[in-house]
Amino acid sequence: MSTPPTPRVTIKDVAARAGVSKGAVSLAFNRKPGLSDATRDRIFAAARELGWAPNLAARSLSSQRVDVVGLAICRPAKLLGLEPFYMEFISGVESVLTERSCSLLLRLVRNLEEEVGLQDAWWRGRQVSGSILVDFRADDPRVGAVERLGMPVVAVGHPSLTGGLTSVWTDDATAVTEAVRYLAALGHRRIARVGGAAALGHTAIRTAAFDETAGALGLAGAWQVATDFSGEAGARATRSLLTGADRPTAILYDNDIMAVAGLSVAAEMGLRVPDDVSLLAWDDSQLCRLTRPTLSAMSHDVHGFGAEVARTLFGVIAGDGESHPVATPVLVPRGSTAPPP
Repeated sequence: MSTPPTPRVTIKDVAARAGVSKGAVSLAFNRKPGLSDATRDRIFAAARELGWAPNLAARSLSSQRVDVVGLAICRPAKLLGLEPFYMEFISGVESVLTERSCSLLLRLVRNLEEEVGLQDAWWRGRQVSGSILVDFRADDPRVGAVERLGMPVVAVGHPSLTGGLTSVWTDDATAVTEAVRYLAALGHRRIARVGGAAALGHTAIRTAAFDETAGALGLAGAWQVATDFSGEAGARATRSLLTGADRPTAILYDNDIMAVAGLSVAAEMGLRVPDDVSLLAWDDSQLCRLTRPTLSAMSHDVHGFGAEVARTLFGVIAGDGESHPVATPVLVPRGSTAPPP
C-alpha cells in the first residue's frame, strides 16, 4: 500500500503556526520594517519547525536584490590566516561583490554538520541571497541540504563531488599529471607528493592522478603523505621523506606554504635545492617568488578563480548560472627544480 504524499507546507501554515498574517511572514523573510523583533523571531521559529522556506521564483524583483553572499570554511582560523590560496580566492570574490555593492558573510565552521545548520539558518533567516560552498567531500551532506532549501549556491569543486549543484572547478588530475611528467622528464625516478587532508575530494582526485601517472611512467619510487596543509605538517612530512633510506629526489606539494616549509627543512638537513632535491609548489602565490631559490610551481589565477565563482553565483541567483571549469594550473619552472644528482 503506497504512502500518501506529505502535504506541502505553505506560507499560510507558517502564519497560522506563528499567529500572524501571511503579510507579516512576507515582511519577516524579505527583511522589511514593520515587525517587532519578537514577532520576527516567532515567524522564523515557526518556519523552522515546519521546514518551510520562501519560494525563490515567487519573490518580487525588489526582494531578489543581492545584498549579502555567504561563505563558510571548515579550517582553523590560524591556518586560514596563513594560507595564501584562500586569501587570494576571497580577494577575487570580494572584487566582484564590491562592483555590485554587496557584502561577504564569512564564517569558519568546525565540521560539515555545523555548516549545514549554518546555511539553513542563513537562508531561512534571509541573511544571505546565496552561498559559495568549498572543500567538498565524497557524499557531501551539503548537496542535499541546499537542494532541499532551494538555496542558490555555487559549488567550488569537480562535478563528481558536487551532485547537481552548479559548480566551478580546476582540473586537478590534469595538473598533477603534468607535474609528475615534468619531474620524470628531468630524470627523477623517485618522486614524492605532500598532499592535503585525505578526506577532501580534490585531494583524492590528485592522489589518484599521482598514482596513475607514476604507474604509467614506471617510476622506481612514488610516495604520498597526507597533511592538514599547514607549514608545520609540511615540514614534518618533508623531514620524514628526506631521512628515509631511499629518499625521493623530487617532492610535489599541494600548496605553497608547505613547499616553503620543505625548502627550510632541506636547508636544515644540509641538502641543496635543486642540486640534491627538487621541490615543486602548488598555487604559485607571491611566496614562490620570495624564496631562494625561487620555487617552481603549478600556477593558476586564484584571484580570478574567486571572481569567476562570484560571477557564477550571481548567474545562479538570476536563473542562468552554468557549471564550467576554469583554466587548468600550468607549470612555471623556476630555481627549485633541476635534473637529479
